[in-house]
Amino acid sequence: MWLKPDEILLKNAFKLWVTEEDNEYFVLQRRRGYGEGGGGLTGLLVGTLDTVLDSTSKVAPYRILHHTPDSQVYWSIACGVTKEEISQHWDWLQQNIMRTLSVFDSSEDITSFVQGKIRGLIAEEGKASLVLEEDPEKFREALLRFEKWFELPPKEKLVTYYSCSYWRGKVPCQGWLYLSTNFLCFYSYLLGAEVKLIISWDEMWRLEKTSNVILTESIHVLANGEDHYFSMLLHLNETFVIMEQLADYSIKRLFDKEAFQREPALSDPLQITKRGLEAHAKSEQFRTFFRLPREENLLEVHETFLWVPFSHFNTLGKICLSENYLCFASQDGSQCHIIIPMREVVNVEKPDCSSRALTVSVRGKRALRFSEVRDYQRLANTIRSRCGISASPQHSASAEVIRGECQSLINHFEDNPEDVTLMVGQKDSSKAVSTEALMTVFHPQDVENLDPKMLKEKMKEQSWNIHFSEYGRGTSMFFTRKTRDLIVRGVPEALRGELWMLFSGAVNDMATHPGYYTDLVEQSLGTSTLATDEIERDLHRSLPEHPAFQSDTGISALRRVLTAYAYRNPKIGYCQAMNILTSVLLLYAKEEEAFWLLVAVCERMLPDYFNRRIIGALVDQAVFEDLIRENLPQLVEHMTDLSFFSSVSLSWFLTLFISVLPIESAVNVVDCFFYDGIKAILQLGLAVLDYNMEALISCHDDAEAVTILNKFFDSVTNKDSPLPPTVQQASVGNNDKSSHFNVDISELIREAYEKYGNIRSEEVESSRKRNKLYVIQTLEDTTKQNVIRVVTQEVRFSASHLDGLYNLFKRQHFLCCYWTMNSPALLHHDPSLAYLEQYQLGFQQFSVLFSLLEPWAFCNPKSTLSLWVFRLIDENQDGLVNFKEFCCSLDTLYSGSFTNKLKFLFKLHLPPAFTGSPLHVKEQRIQHFIPVTEDSSHLSRLSAFDLPEDGVIRKSPERGRGKVDLQAYLKQWQNEILKKEETIKDLPRINQSQFIQFSKTLYNIFHGDPEEESLYRAVAHVTSLLLRMEEVGRKLQEPSSPPPPTKPADSGAAADSTAAEEASTSPESSDTSSSNASQDAAPDLTEMEWSFSFEQVLASLLNEPTIVSFFDRPVDVQTKLNQARHAQLKLKANK
Repeated sequence: MWLKPDEILLKNAFKLWVTEEDNEYFVLQRRRGYGEGGGGLTGLLVGTLDTVLDSTSKVAPYRILHHTPDSQVYWSIACGVTKEEISQHWDWLQQNIMRTLSVFDSSEDITSFVQGKIRGLIAEEGKASLVLEEDPEKFREALLRFEKWFELPPKEKLVTYYSCSYWRGKVPCQGWLYLSTNFLCFYSYLLGAEVKLIISWDEMWRLEKTSNVILTESIHVLANGEDHYFSMLLHLNETFVIMEQLADYSIKRLFDKEAFQREPALSDPLQITKRGLEAHAKSEQFRTFFRLPREENLLEVHETFLWVPFSHFNTLGKICLSENYLCFASQDGSQCHIIIPMREVVNVEKPDCSSRALTVSVRGKRALRFSEVRDYQRLANTIRSRCGISASPQHSASAEVIRGECQSLINHFEDNPEDVTLMVGQKDSSKAVSTEALMTVFHPQDVENLDPKMLKEKMKEQSWNIHFSEYGRGTSMFFTRKTRDLIVRGVPEALRGELWMLFSGAVNDMATHPGYYTDLVEQSLGTSTLATDEIERDLHRSLPEHPAFQSDTGISALRRVLTAYAYRNPKIGYCQAMNILTSVLLLYAKEEEAFWLLVAVCERMLPDYFNRRIIGALVDQAVFEDLIRENLPQLVEHMTDLSFFSSVSLSWFLTLFISVLPIESAVNVVDCFFYDGIKAILQLGLAVLDYNMEALISCHDDAEAVTILNKFFDSVTNKDSPLPPTVQQASVGNNDKSSHFNVDISELIREAYEKYGNIRSEEVESSRKRNKLYVIQTLEDTTKQNVIRVVTQEVRFSASHLDGLYNLFKRQHFLCCYWTMNSPALLHHDPSLAYLEQYQLGFQQFSVLFSLLEPWAFCNPKSTLSLWVFRLIDENQDGLVNFKEFCCSLDTLYSGSFTNKLKFLFKLHLPPAFTGSPLHVKEQRIQHFIPVTEDSSHLSRLSAFDLPEDGVIRKSPERGRGKVDLQAYLKQWQNEILKKEETIKDLPRINQSQFIQFSKTLYNIFHGDPEEESLYRAVAHVTSLLLRMEEVGRKLQEPSSPPPPTKPADSGAAADSTAAEEASTSPESSDTSSSNASQDAAPDLTEMEWSFSFEQVLASLLNEPTIVSFFDRPVDVQTKLNQARHAQLKLKANK
């Protein structure tokens, strides 16, 4: 065990200890009297002494000391009872510490570093022992340090913490790594130097485990263009899994909400725990391996032996239990696994208590015998209770009878498929669900046909039937290496639909949702949405050469499946490539089966492929690039830019090679895909490039490479296909056979498995997670560059300043999303919107950010002025401000001319920004614009509109649910094109209440300035001058007026002047004082209305050099950005 570093005296100590190993900085010693040899008389005396002394004085027989070459001081840092224990500590020091110590210059630094590291390890071990406690003291202490050091909002949830080293250049800083829901934080304080790091998960581009010469193993984080390395973690793999989960969680929640809404276990960011994340990671891995529905969670794992009847031996493996499935996977390299739905279990018995065995009986008179199960009794009871869930508790005794009746019904409908239509009550033949695969309708097999291809097809069927007799058939079939071998050789046409359903897990989805598809078809047919329009457009483009899709039967079935799926999953709706995939599924599977196969592909096997940004396909392309670098170095040397392969391979991934290969060859690829998942597509992609390696290396440009690959795909044939020429695609016949020989698809697939079959599914999933961060951040960066390119034409900010502003704007958008799931800003974020509209701020988010960036500190987040500014720049009055609107307002205040800055302030006091006299400011304050809850802050002023249920105004419809109003868009664009630049003459006049508020705004702006007093006097002088000018103007306009009315005007003017002067002598920035001053002036002002034009105000203020010089002062934009970046989180924390 590691010891708290303690200084020891070695004088005479060598008589009691023997040095076993040593190096420049550490010594491993054994106490005499232990181990080999015994140590003679001295060893005997020492051993006796140690034995006689009480247990508290006993000394461990092994220890490790730390020292430096130029010091006589030794420090004990570890001890051990056995040689194995101390050797583990010694090896860890050799691998993790020795290389690091070489970077230090002084002995003191080395000793300080080693002591800090050992203390961190001790704390790690102590924390691990307290994990099971409900609220361990150490975690509370860590939470207090976390809150103190990083000053994050109190809602931020600390998940876990670790001792580690953070590398600044070539020097490590020993400290603590804190992982919270939204941030990765590190803190170190060593020899007076403080290191503090805060990185939000949504800013990360890379998260991976790396190793190099100095660092044996470390975690690399790339964020905001900077590399960060964390090493010397006691539990590096555990730490990395937690970090990976938190990063993935953040990405799904903030950027990829379509995927996130299917993760109910992580729905609340305030309830995330380390244990929950670890359980979620295991469940995710469990579901992926066994192809189970997303609702399943890994509940129990038991190590056991399973009797394998076809091999006649017990194979070691693990039982994995979820809510509705009992799964087994071998661990001895036999690649054997089995999935048993609980609904299939008939009985659970415990035949032999001595061998701790249990037997699980399933339908079809089959039984599985598990032995050497540590807790076999509890497992048996759990399985029984799970199986009982499917039957009613009151009738559990008659479960077998019910199962038997259900089975007889199933058998009846299989024998009489026409009864299914009657059962579901379908009367209209146009809505009837097809109960046959299209291939059996349009290409029925001729039993008497004995040509070689049909004979080979019969041989394949016979091989599979033998396999079924040995390994089982249906949901409880054993999956082994032999199964994969049969898949590689090709699946017979008659069994293709059944095996696709089995391998994909769709058979379980359909069994647990009886009648679901029929209901969907009834509900979705006749609906008119954007998705249905796209589906209708693409129906006749789906395998147009195939006879099945030249008739109404095939087209109608395709329409029903695609429309039903769009209705089921409106977030995806319909995406191009889904029609091609579905048409192939319909050829070999019944209509309902094709629907569930589509569900399995879109929602499990190819996650995020068919969404707006095809993120899943881009991620797998990045994985493909990594595999090319690893397996095809020759190609990489010739083509350094692998992005070409990404563009070429996109259709390979989206359509599973269906769009590039003839249909009779492509179905063999689909066979492998349903068995091995995306791994099969990656392997085949590598094999295709490898096959064409020489031709690709010799080509001169991308166009030539594309031609080479297209010719290759055209040459791929399936010599064993029994399909007639009318069904096969005609691409092969168009080839110039003399210049390009044919390649058999079975040979190509076999070669792919032989050369690249060592690619493990776990590695592919890990690479997917690693590359997903990079892909999403690249898409986000593209959005940013497009936004900046649009905005830079409108403002005078430099590109670097716009970059900084965009980062602040985007972070402010996310700050309202970090601690809640119902934020309108989060719900409103839609990647399908125009670039400028993807990130927008509601009033509360805007007011916080604007108060940090505006140059004169006249707007605090809760002031009415912030509301007026927000209304002014919200041009389309939708309660949201986009980045362009935000930047244009700041550009005016930072770099605009004196006239433009004054015009901005002038317009603040005109409608729509200023809505009413200041007499009612209190009544129309922010709460009339903002509801009490922060989550719907930007919606209240839209009461005239019908809001959706989630309270968010959408500028584009939900995919699959509504239609785009193109006329509204065209009108909006036309207005923007015809919009002419506003001149000062176009501005309306400002009335008395607006002018008084305008004067007070100027006082607020000048408050705190070094020249505050002279600026106040200048404003008072201008105010008095304008009022007198207005008075003289009225007298000139009414020369025939009798004298009496003039007196009230005089008193009114005097009152106005007095009010302005009073405001100038004691200006207050608060809204209350503004209202009070307005109320004092109001009685006289209402007697006679007066107003000023913008030209009058501008001319008067131009005569005051103090005011002009104040507004012309340059603003240091970079300083403002830096200050806002550091204050953004703290301001949220202090709210």
